[in-house]
Amino acid sequence: MDLIHETEQLKEHLEHLKNIYEENNPPESKKDKQFFLMVKERTEPVYKLLGEWEEKALNVVKERKVNLHPQQVTSTRENMELLLLNSYYVDVKRKRYMELNRSILFIFDQLLSELKE
Repeated sequence: MDLIHETEQLKEHLEHLKNIYEENNPPESKKDKQFFLMVKERTEPVYKLLGEWEEKALNVVKERKVNLHPQQVTSTRENMELLLLNSYYVDVKRKRYMELNRSILFIFDQLLSELKE
């Protein structure tokens, strides 16, 4: 799978996570094993995709094909991992959540526009 396709997929996941966060159905208990297993099952493919995306994006940055810094790519992966959990467990304020969401989206959009040039 190429980097453009992976980035577009991650953007879709990001939008889906935002919807989950806004529907706001956190578990009654953070120790709810069924909820944990459901979250794990839904997020595992996204974690895997994020890892692959980071590796490819870092290579593109190193080859100077895009105007991004390696730290921006790594931070984007880390921020998306935070959102993966915060979307389900809703343990971060809306303002912080939206800031993370916007910063991830900014990097995805910048990467896509430069790759498509």
